[in-house]
Amino acid sequence: MPHDVPLINSSVPHSARIWNYWLGGKDCYEIDREVGDQIREVNPEIVQIARAQRAFLKRTVTYLAGEVGIRQFLDVGTGLPTFDNTHEVAQRIAPEARIVYVDHDPIVLAHATALLTSTPEGATDYIDADLRDPAAILEGAARTLDFEQPVALMLLGIAAHVPDDSAYAVVERLLDALPSGSHLVFCDSTEVFHPEEMRAMVEQWNQASDNPRTNRSPDQLVRFFDGLELLDPGLVSVAQWRPVDEPDEPQKPAEPQEVDSFGGVARKP
Repeated sequence: MPHDVPLINSSVPHSARIWNYWLGGKDCYEIDREVGDQIREVNPEIVQIARAQRAFLKRTVTYLAGEVGIRQFLDVGTGLPTFDNTHEVAQRIAPEARIVYVDHDPIVLAHATALLTSTPEGATDYIDADLRDPAAILEGAARTLDFEQPVALMLLGIAAHVPDDSAYAVVERLLDALPSGSHLVFCDSTEVFHPEEMRAMVEQWNQASDNPRTNRSPDQLVRFFDGLELLDPGLVSVAQWRPVDEPDEPQKPAEPQEVDSFGGVARKP
């Protein structure tokens, strides 16, 4: 479906472009590389976190599409398309899978056509909406997804951008609309292993970006799974969620196996 491409201010850093830079992408400007390098100076772990989260996405989508049989994915806070996007991983296993991407960053909107590729059997769509507006997300997603059938709700590194406790109500509202058998895939930043560096990263990010964020403790993060059946191994550092020895995964053996991003997968009863 067509989208109006907004004007992009290349003099202002954007979180999606900075994250793309850390993942090795090219969809960024000099200001994004400068801020990305400044953040990496105060928190050298951030590149490992970015890559470990992408590997976590690949493993969780592979599990849900392959072993659980999920055929619908709602990916909120999509970010810029890079490698192994949700629809690519899911449709390699199940060509009929249907994926809806959600983001409110104008940079992501400008690249939405790269996300709107699909197998003939399946479907993809992109919604320009904010996580803080779950009603708009659900209304838009209903054009592509059948809420009578299980859906995997993907929230990777996005709830940190809702820094107060309203984040819990937003996630609960999205989950309430999904039927039994749906799953939540969730991860976000913590201060478990390198607290000073993680706090410095948030301070640097919030000074430079127009999309502030926060870190949460594992106890705060596990609250997002309230009322759900948290699958083994529970809420863990994303690199430790059912790791596999796969040569094409971004998470290389030389990189730290415990990063300050914790996540998990849970089933809605």
